[in-house]
Amino acid sequence: MRQLKPFLHSLRFKLFAVITLIMAPLIALLIINNAYSIDVVRNQVAQSNKNMLSLYMNQIDRNLQEVDNYLFNLSETETDLLELNKRKSENETVYTLAKLRIFQDLLQDITYYPSIDSFFVYSEPNEELIMTQTFGDTLEARETVKSDIVAMIEQASDDFDFSQWHAWKGKRDYHMFHLIKTGDVYVGAWVNSKKLIVPLSLIDLGESGAALLATDRLIPINHAELVEDNGIDLRFSKDSYSLSGKHAQYLVMGETSKEGGFSLIALVPESEILERLPDLQRISTLISIAGALFLLLFLYAMRRVFLLPIKSIVVAMRKLQGGKWDARLEKASSSTEFELMNETFNRMIGEIHELKINVYEEKLNHQRAELRHLQLQINPHFFLNSLNIIYNLATVRDYALIQEMSKCLVAYFRFMFRSSSYFVSLRDELKHSANYLRIQELRFPGIFAYRLDSPDSLLDIEVPPLVIQTIVENTIKHAVSIDKPIRIDVEVALEHADADGAPIVAILIRDTGPGFSEEALRRLKDAEGMPGEEGEHIGIWNVKRRLRLLYQDKASIAFYNERQIQGATVRITLPVQSA
Repeated sequence: MRQLKPFLHSLRFKLFAVITLIMAPLIALLIINNAYSIDVVRNQVAQSNKNMLSLYMNQIDRNLQEVDNYLFNLSETETDLLELNKRKSENETVYTLAKLRIFQDLLQDITYYPSIDSFFVYSEPNEELIMTQTFGDTLEARETVKSDIVAMIEQASDDFDFSQWHAWKGKRDYHMFHLIKTGDVYVGAWVNSKKLIVPLSLIDLGESGAALLATDRLIPINHAELVEDNGIDLRFSKDSYSLSGKHAQYLVMGETSKEGGFSLIALVPESEILERLPDLQRISTLISIAGALFLLLFLYAMRRVFLLPIKSIVVAMRKLQGGKWDARLEKASSSTEFELMNETFNRMIGEIHELKINVYEEKLNHQRAELRHLQLQINPHFFLNSLNIIYNLATVRDYALIQEMSKCLVAYFRFMFRSSSYFVSLRDELKHSANYLRIQELRFPGIFAYRLDSPDSLLDIEVPPLVIQTIVENTIKHAVSIDKPIRIDVEVALEHADADGAPIVAILIRDTGPGFSEEALRRLKDAEGMPGEEGEHIGIWNVKRRLRLLYQDKASIAFYNERQIQGATVRITLPVQSA
């Protein structure tokens, strides 16, 4: 019994026992059959309604085409329109007679087009509208329609499409209109959208279904509340149907007019379509639902037996990825395999944590040693130059200059010996650089000058020691000669925030020397910038290496030649750090 208990408690046995109780292929077959039946019913309903929409749209297009033919014929053959192109003041009698004849013709001809509410003619030079009235008897209704027509004509710009019908939202209702422009006269027809919508009510789309007209931008002309309340997207497929709806799904089918910028759209609720399924299909649906419920029961069992233990392991791993090395798996009643995994996982994470701490401390010690080594590399390099300067001054026996030089060197080496820290204030760095430049100015009297400029607000920020002085020293080494005067400018400024939103400090070191050669720029812009075989640019490599160790990728150093003036420029950018 003791040997059998671990097996019965194992994950393999539990999975096998649960899976044998599920008839997955049968459930899948029932679900596929149910989905196929629903799709067939949808297609049948959609095709039936699309046929009706297409039939009615063709009837509307034929009526509109007949009106189009009449309007084109009127604009081409009616000579009285020429008089309306002229101003009334030129010959008022002729103008009035032409207007009356046109009105009589329109009033007589509209009886042959019962689908149209009104024909109208608008004289733009005289701002006068001639139209028939068949849509209302009240003066208010006639004035409303008149103002709508005039407003619609005023918005017909040069790029207006005069070849088709357009939907227009008037003060009360939507209307369909067509304009033809001949000279400065507009000839058109006007129909209330309600007249086009009336036959749509004969289509049986269910109690909550609807048929509607929509503009070319798919704005509903009627049943706007139904569309808005249910969140229905009126975009439809030309060949089939689309499903849309926020709370309830609707089949959306449509037909676009060939004569105008509007569409007929049918909305059929999917719930009423499914009610038309046969009883056998309903039984199949019930079986599918029962199978789905059974599958949910299986998933619940798998969740308790398999997914929850896996989830606890995944959560612990995510915590470890976030740096929380104290994450551990709690002891809980679970399968034998998971209990062993949890125990092993906790022990392994503890060992890894200790190992990671040891490796991290070793890495920090290595970086500290490397930084100190880099800073100490600078001292011997300048020490040799300093001895050479004192020697040269001694040869000319200028004791006052030797005293000043010695004082400057003492201050210089005092700063070097106390600069074992990783950062110093910008004030101290600039003071040290100015002391070094003064030494060089004494060394090259009359041919060397310098200037340091920094806002007082930046003097307390922290920068790596010897960064500015190293670049200045490299500039003097390669740019200063006794043949031509040279000037070095050091400028410090606060610039806009970087990509992380933090401000940066820019240090510009310019000289008026010959500039960098192409070969020097190529080597300096190299990713590592290793010094040459003879040790040239070792100071610059030192600076680049220290910036990478201290700031990773948040600091940068760039080398280029000025285009407008002669000389080289070194630009260093550092994140702001207060002292």
